[in-house]
Amino acid sequence: MLFQPAKTPTELKIKHLNKAQDERRHALLEATQGKAAIKQLKKRMAKKAKKVLKDSSKSKHKDQQVFVLDFDGDIKASGVKHLREEISSIISSANKGDEVVIRLESPGGMVHGYGLAAAQLVRLKDAGLTLTVCVDKVAASGGYMMACVADNIIAAPFAVVGSIGVVSQLPNFHKWLKKHDVDYEMFTAGDYKRTVTMFGENDDEDRAKYQSEIEQTHQLFKHFVTTYRPQLNLDKVATGEHWYGEDALKLKLVDTLQTSDSYILSRMASNQVYALYSQKKPTLAEKLGLTQAAEATLQMATDKLPDLLAQIESKRLDKLLK
Repeated sequence: MLFQPAKTPTELKIKHLNKAQDERRHALLEATQGKAAIKQLKKRMAKKAKKVLKDSSKSKHKDQQVFVLDFDGDIKASGVKHLREEISSIISSANKGDEVVIRLESPGGMVHGYGLAAAQLVRLKDAGLTLTVCVDKVAASGGYMMACVADNIIAAPFAVVGSIGVVSQLPNFHKWLKKHDVDYEMFTAGDYKRTVTMFGENDDEDRAKYQSEIEQTHQLFKHFVTTYRPQLNLDKVATGEHWYGEDALKLKLVDTLQTSDSYILSRMASNQVYALYSQKKPTLAEKLGLTQAAEATLQMATDKLPDLLAQIESKRLDKLLK
């Protein structure tokens, strides 16, 4: 792909969801009602296709396409390396007015990682595309930072949403090191190159500086959210709390209660919908199945190792006793 380094090449796969849905429908009808039912279905679909074509010729949104992406976020937002490639591909080929649907699942994580992920979604808005984010399970903290960029946020009734706050925690081993007569030394240039530390002794000034940095990050988070969702009452929602879908709707954290499946099916009724997936390009060994074979052989050897060791030990004892 375009922006991936040569050492980690990726490949993009595209699935036409309308076509996949038709194939499943045909298979189910044939299994349950026979080939006659398929003929009737084809007639209805042809009639419907003519009507859609006629309506689209009159519509201002002619030939609108919908692209579906998935983002499953970990603490580092490492999925952004694929997301940026998928977004670049869409921007290069989509028309203004086309829609991008992000199925987003993330409890949040590192600020800089999710800041970059949210900035990637902003690129879609800047390109004149409509952005919809669907949350089936959770979009909290950094996950909500991404979601708030959308023109429309759709959440399942029990999806976890919000947590507009910042948290940082770390252990301190200073007393343990002191107890075991271990000295810890740190050298810095600049008054605030380091504030709190895991191994040194932290004082009130260190803690106050670190707390002020946390507060500053929270202010940036709140500013970002209000930029894209000015309808929010920050005094109520920027407390670090999270809410389930129905309460999130009342607080205007989301716009609609609906599952991603239901929404995508509704878009398929009158639009061509494509799902994009980018993944690490398999090596030659992986293509030939050598990697899986090696893993299976290693697992087999590992499983047999205890018995083999027991046999060796048994033979050794027999020799000693003779």
